[in-house]
Amino acid sequence: VQLQASGGGLVQAGGSLGLSCAASGRTFSDYTMAWFRQAPGKDRGFVAAIKSRGGFTYYSDSIKGRFTISRDNAKNTVYLQMNSLRPEDTAVYYCAASRSVIQSALASQDAYSYWGQGTQVTVSS
Repeated sequence: VQLQASGGGLVQAGGSLGLSCAASGRTFSDYTMAWFRQAPGKDRGFVAAIKSRGGFTYYSDSIKGRFTISRDNAKNTVYLQMNSLRPEDTAVYYCAASRSVIQSALASQDAYSYWGQGTQVTVSS
């Protein structure tokens, strides 16, 4: 699976931004998809995940209620809608894919085999 993230940019605090991650391959619907982010000087951390059939989503506490992950299996694309953005949301956002992830490991980077190139999100105060 090859992943291509897009949609990053500069936005003011309180604004919204939507990210997309397009995947190659014909078995996209079999993959659990996730978003991670890495802020300057910090380790990459978990943001959100959505199971293969889209019925289960999981979020980091820091973004819960502000961000929404979704997927369109017909378009081989996963989305991250980000609302009420804060300066601390500034980071490079990465999408990731895994063929098999147990629920307890959804937030673990090691569970994902495929990664996109990242897209920069900058939130100004």
